[in-house]
Amino acid sequence: MWNSYKKGFLMHLQLEKSLSPNTVEAYGLDLDKLIQFIELNSIQGGPDNITLQQLQEYTRWITELGMSERSQSRIISGIKSFYRYCLQEQISKTDPTELLSAPKLKKALPDTLTFEEIELIISQIDLSKAEGIRNKAMLEALYSCGLRVSEIISLRRSHLYLDIGFVRVIGKGDKERLIPIGGEAIKHILIYVNEIRSKITEKKGHEDILFLNRRGTSLSRIMVFYIIKDLAMKANIRKNISPHTFRHSFATHLVEGGADLRAVQEMLGHESITTTEIYTHLDRNFLRDTLNKYHPGFKNK
Repeated sequence: MWNSYKKGFLMHLQLEKSLSPNTVEAYGLDLDKLIQFIELNSIQGGPDNITLQQLQEYTRWITELGMSERSQSRIISGIKSFYRYCLQEQISKTDPTELLSAPKLKKALPDTLTFEEIELIISQIDLSKAEGIRNKAMLEALYSCGLRVSEIISLRRSHLYLDIGFVRVIGKGDKERLIPIGGEAIKHILIYVNEIRSKITEKKGHEDILFLNRRGTSLSRIMVFYIIKDLAMKANIRKNISPHTFRHSFATHLVEGGADLRAVQEMLGHESITTTEIYTHLDRNFLRDTLNKYHPGFKNK
């Protein structure tokens, strides 16, 4: 019975919410944990029969399984989304998740790289190898445009407007945005396209993908993580670095340079300005300088 509710919910997420396959799969796996709990405790009936108390017992159960606060919070958020769907489809008349609380998360600011550190990481690339030329173009584009890892690996040749300095990106929920791209990134993309990409035989379905592996298919997310981690190690940078670090650094450097937060929001592809604010990891000197410059209560002090 519950599997049919799960199937309907996942179709709703895919078709109506336009969520990515990875996100839909994650929701499904989280819902599987709730179904497992229901079966283990012989709870009868469907979603309309579940009580707040039972859901609170479920949250205690996932805590005892040793899940992190972040994982618990994500699972509870998924259950709340499931019950919103159940109300919409009249599967349930009430929402037992209304008073269900998730653990409060500490907002951990991700590590940020300085411009010099980014240059140092990119300088570790071996440009005598074909994949090195590709990696140079890819990392230059990653930092220049503040892309997500999913966006860089799915970037299409037909979406490059390098003559006018823009790229078209397909972001979350298949939403498109145009992003300016810097001269250095343009230069290395052209080198890669002309010297390396043109000699690769693409596999079917990958003809328009910009960054390919030696087999002619798109790079995996894991491969991009590995490339960046390896280069950071060679550069002797001990921060916790991932492709997202380049995106975070892109936003941070823009804001610290005085960019308008709304413009950064647009380039990052965020629906809410509050999401963008997470990326503005501003140092205290910058905040102090901003207040001294613009706040009347700080001037001449």
